[in-house]
Amino acid sequence: MLTNDKLDQWDREAFLHPSTHFGQHARGESPSRIVTGGSGVHIEDRDGKRLLDAFAGLYCVNAGYGRSEIADAIARQAHELAYYHAYVGHGTEAAITLAHMILERAPDNMSKVFFGLGGSDANETNVKLVWYYNNIRGRPEKKKIISRWRGYHGSGLMTGSLTGLELFHKTFDLPLAQVVHTEAPYYYRRSNPDMTEAQFSAKCAAELEALIEREGPETIGAFIGEPILGTGGIVPPPAGYWEAIQPILRKHDILLIADEVVTGFGRLGTMMGSDHYGIEPDIITIAKGLTSAYAPLSGSIVSDRVWKVLEQGTDEFGPFGHGWTYSAHPIGAAAGVANLELIDRLGLVDNARDTGAYLNKALAEALAGAPFIGDIRGEGMLAAVELVRDPATCELFDPSEKVAARIVARMAEMGVISRAMPQGDILGFAPPLCITREEVNTVVGVTVDAIREISATL
Repeated sequence: MLTNDKLDQWDREAFLHPSTHFGQHARGESPSRIVTGGSGVHIEDRDGKRLLDAFAGLYCVNAGYGRSEIADAIARQAHELAYYHAYVGHGTEAAITLAHMILERAPDNMSKVFFGLGGSDANETNVKLVWYYNNIRGRPEKKKIISRWRGYHGSGLMTGSLTGLELFHKTFDLPLAQVVHTEAPYYYRRSNPDMTEAQFSAKCAAELEALIEREGPETIGAFIGEPILGTGGIVPPPAGYWEAIQPILRKHDILLIADEVVTGFGRLGTMMGSDHYGIEPDIITIAKGLTSAYAPLSGSIVSDRVWKVLEQGTDEFGPFGHGWTYSAHPIGAAAGVANLELIDRLGLVDNARDTGAYLNKALAEALAGAPFIGDIRGEGMLAAVELVRDPATCELFDPSEKVAARIVARMAEMGVISRAMPQGDILGFAPPLCITREEVNTVVGVTVDAIREISATL
């Protein structure tokens, strides 16, 4: 097969990659991969290497690669109407249909869907909705947003501020003053090892309430949280966490934004992560699984109570002054419709529940007793393995050892893609929801072998 032999050169000379060490990449000191195809849970690069993608791109190719149903829907839409805007009441059949389908799958109290392109712009929209909401209600000081350390909510100015990871703050002058952070619900890293999960949840709730009191509840507009921490380490909440948090928010009239960019549309074995954990949000952020990443699309789902205030605001002040050129882009919407239909037809939500449970159980059993294993955790089709220098004390490896990065690199050499998560040595797994048990066995086997090889060098 003929290939463009200049691609690697052009890649290093012209392409500014996100989340990349620019100098090493430009100088050719770090590997690059040019991906040319995909089918099911596998991708293939231009060298013909086939890899099992156990991270679904970036948690997003939920339906799997090579789905002609979605590709054909995109093509039909592009031929019929490639674009029209959604401003001042304009719409397309695809966008209107998708909004209806989303509300059918969302919690009962949800009312409307605003479309964007990615999770970051959706959370920027959500912050503006919170500010608008409180201005209309005559509370202009109620604008701060509480996030959690280790949470991930995007890479914009506000969304990068909401994100509670050092990499997204340092050298960017973030976080902005309107964002404050509270403790991550990270039971493995609790300060008191004698705490039960319920006690730790109560501690997180008490710290949240103390923060609200210090800042002044009249200044806090919203709390944002992922149902399960994603990029911060794939950390399920401890028992009782959301049950402890939500009454505090209601007590102080603080809106709850559930960031379901990762968990929406099946990843936890329920249609939405809010269903899984009994969360009653005022706003839900959606993106990745909405189209299985076949086309860019995101959404902000607003509840009845938020919608009523937004409606009141436009009656008083005129049209809502917010939108994106590509809001409700018909090609993205067509991909979303086809994707949600496919998720239902293939039973992918149930497979995420059942095969996801098998993945988590298989990892735990295969790595039982292995050296340097601190924690094995997960929920649905999400799993993580955390490695530490001393499991008895949870002592971290020195970051210079790059333990997780070396394991992930070795796994790729062996044909499986996982992800090294930030701020620790954590292996992350988020396969397409269509993965089979046989394919899970491959993931687990390669993980064990790679950990064994790298552990022998530590």
